[in-house]
Amino acid sequence: MKFLPCVILFFSVTAIAQNKEVKEWRDAKNVSVTKNSVKIGAEQINYTATAGYMEMNDEKDTLKANLFFIAYTKDGEADPAKRPLLFSFNGGPGSSSVWLHMGALGPRRILMTEDGNTLPPPYKYVNNEYSWLDKADIVFIDPMMTGYTRPAGKTAHSDYTGYENDIKFVGDFIRLYTSKYKRWASPKYLAGESYGTTRAAGLSSYLQGRYGLYLNGIILVSAILDFGTVETDRGNDLPFALQLPTFAATSWFHKKLDSRYGNLGSLLQEVQQFSLNDYNTALMKGDKLPDAERTTIINKLHDYTGLSKEYIDQTNLRLYVGRYNKELLRSEGKTVGRLDSRFKGDDYDRAGESFDYDPSYNIAIYGGYTAAINDYI
Repeated sequence: MKFLPCVILFFSVTAIAQNKEVKEWRDAKNVSVTKNSVKIGAEQINYTATAGYMEMNDEKDTLKANLFFIAYTKDGEADPAKRPLLFSFNGGPGSSSVWLHMGALGPRRILMTEDGNTLPPPYKYVNNEYSWLDKADIVFIDPMMTGYTRPAGKTAHSDYTGYENDIKFVGDFIRLYTSKYKRWASPKYLAGESYGTTRAAGLSSYLQGRYGLYLNGIILVSAILDFGTVETDRGNDLPFALQLPTFAATSWFHKKLDSRYGNLGSLLQEVQQFSLNDYNTALMKGDKLPDAERTTIINKLHDYTGLSKEYIDQTNLRLYVGRYNKELLRSEGKTVGRLDSRFKGDDYDRAGESFDYDPSYNIAIYGGYTAAINDYI
């Protein structure tokens, strides 16, 4: 059983005929190529940035969609077999690749404070000394209806959304990019985040079965491969046990726990053992849980979250994301973030059951990333 971060996750076109050159890859007019450099560690890396559209055609060579991508390739590498190629995307579903691109992996990153807070506008981006470009060339992919990716002509965008259509659409792009830019000899990897980990898992099978394109590895960031682990609803008690360690860590950060829990690592080990054993068993017993055991569980949940015993009893021992975010700092008139629970916000309705908005998204990153990526592109 794997513990998941306290995150709720929301949310093709057939291949071009391979027996001919498709008019010298007609999408060449749709890309912009620039030269740049970035220092990563002690290494100065000169690279080429390619931004624009890959034309996605059906087997009759009819344009059906334009997929927007941004690729970074290190200059001076003559042998593709010696340079790994990483395809990266975020999740949602419904998110562009902006977050991994400008927040972690790409050669530019949004300028923020050391603790992850946004700076006042106008927002800026800087060289990313933590970029993965020293290890691999990176291609950032925007799936259908994200970023600048759109259907062409009268094609319906629904032809490219949904799990299977999305897999085919992104997978066909990966095959096309690999052929166009002569990277079949390169070690190839996928890096997906959130729903993008579900996409990455599906892509590994699709690429192998449809094109014989075998991957060297997959990187899963904030993995979600079994949605039953996060669908907190009546009749599914699994998520409550899996999310408790994240609640405990959040309460610890906001100093809502007893002083005996001074070390976060020790606390999490204790909470995980409790979640997998006593807490999980108690949830499975349902209404058959004896009163004495119920009281013990309530006391432990109080110790690990700082929430009142009365509130925990009223929740029937089950803490939901959103309700927890609202309840933890209710006495202070504050809520905590969902994407990043270090952040605090103020709701219009302080008596509400759940928070009005996510301060870690709406305040900390949404405006800054939106302005910076549009300015950068």
